[in-house]
Amino acid sequence: MNLIIQFILLVIGFVMLIKGADWFVEGSSKLAGKFGIPQIVIGLTIVAMGTSAPEAAVSITAALKGSAEITIGNVVGSNILNILLILGITSLLIPLAVKKNTFHIEIPFVILISFILAFMGLKDGYVSRMEGVILWIIFIIFMGYLFYLSQKGIDTDTEEVPEFEAGDTLFKMFILIVIGGGLIVWGSDVTVDAASEIARYFGWSERLIGLTIVAFGTSLPELITSVTAGLKGKADIAVGNIVGSNIFNILFVVGTAALITPVVYAQGFLVDSIVGISTAVLLFICILCNKDKKLNRVGGIVMLAAFVAYYAYLIQS
Repeated sequence: MNLIIQFILLVIGFVMLIKGADWFVEGSSKLAGKFGIPQIVIGLTIVAMGTSAPEAAVSITAALKGSAEITIGNVVGSNILNILLILGITSLLIPLAVKKNTFHIEIPFVILISFILAFMGLKDGYVSRMEGVILWIIFIIFMGYLFYLSQKGIDTDTEEVPEFEAGDTLFKMFILIVIGGGLIVWGSDVTVDAASEIARYFGWSERLIGLTIVAFGTSLPELITSVTAGLKGKADIAVGNIVGSNIFNILFVVGTAALITPVVYAQGFLVDSIVGISTAVLLFICILCNKDKKLNRVGGIVMLAAFVAYYAYLIQS
């Protein structure tokens, strides 16, 4: 009975995280728009960071609770899921066009920072506060790159920004921000506690549950966004959104968590780190091998096969 309750709490935690992030982003974006902040700025900051809020909240909460393996497992697992599962499924629905800046700059950048994160963590077993500062400096540089693209009129794959409407009041926006932020914090607490209890019940490591159940739950917003974009004929933003999410997960989520408290990076993550880097390389190769520079159904099948192989390894390990 206790196990059933923990799974129910886990689902409730995910719902709180996702709905809380939606409300927080809506309230914050509309409030910023009311005060005249340009939509491109809102899209690159509030909306982009809001979509990474579930990963950030869970990772920071796990680190503070001493469940550090959930912190890294959530980020590394989400990044692997984002590419292999989400882009794999979406590219089966419709071939995904890839913008030049995404292919030539952002995907190689994901490969680079994935390697940097692995190096930081595996060299001494944790990501320190100083390394958190380094990740944040790289994050600020990346934000500068996005602003540069926007100034040049180049599409940066920012997600749709909620617009201020006539019926929106300052009180309503304030309530959305407060309730959304509260749900994110509370949901992260519920999620980490439930995930830890489930891991203990089955004798699983927190690394395993962070890489699987928690990573899947916090990646649901990206899955919904990408599949919806594909079905609406906006498949060209799917790859850019996923790549951007992975960048935010490493630089913003791990960087922020490490600034608050040093994040343990166990040696058990060696294989997962290699897989995380390899998935980004695989994405690059799948696009490179297509003459139209798209992620087509063949690439999607390869990614889903890699996803199944990796999760088979996790279950057996």
